[in-house]
Amino acid sequence: MKSEKTICKYLLEVSSTGVSDLESETLMKLYRRIVVDFLDVLILLKLRNVSLSGYDIISYVHKRFNMLISSGTVYSCLYRLERDELIKGERGQRKRVYTLTQKGKKTIETLLNMKNKILGLIVDLFIG
Repeated sequence: MKSEKTICKYLLEVSSTGVSDLESETLMKLYRRIVVDFLDVLILLKLRNVSLSGYDIISYVHKRFNMLISSGTVYSCLYRLERDELIKGERGQRKRVYTLTQKGKKTIETLLNMKNKILGLIVDLFIG
C-alpha cells in the first residue's frame, strides 16, 4: 500500500512541476484512469477493514488520491460488486452501508496473492 501512495504522490508532483503541459495533462489523465478503472479493487480493499457507504467511498478516494469522482461512478461500481455478490449492502439509519461477502473476501485475498503478477503485467505494458 505504501508504494501505491508513493506512485500517486509522484504522479501529482511530476504533473505540477518541471514537465510540459502536454506531459502534465497526459499524466493526470492516466492517474485518473487508473484510479477509476481500479475503483472496484480499491473498494474491496477498503471494505476489508471497515463498512462504508457510497459517500464514504467518494470521501476516501478524494482524500487518498486527491481527486473527485462522481457519485454515479461510485454507485454503479457498488451495484456491480453487489450484483457479483462480492459485497452486501444493508440499509442503515440514513444510508446504505456496504460490507464484504465471503466471496468478496476470497476475491481480494486472491488479488493480493497475485499482486506481483498484476504489477508485472502493468510493467510489461511499458516495456513491450
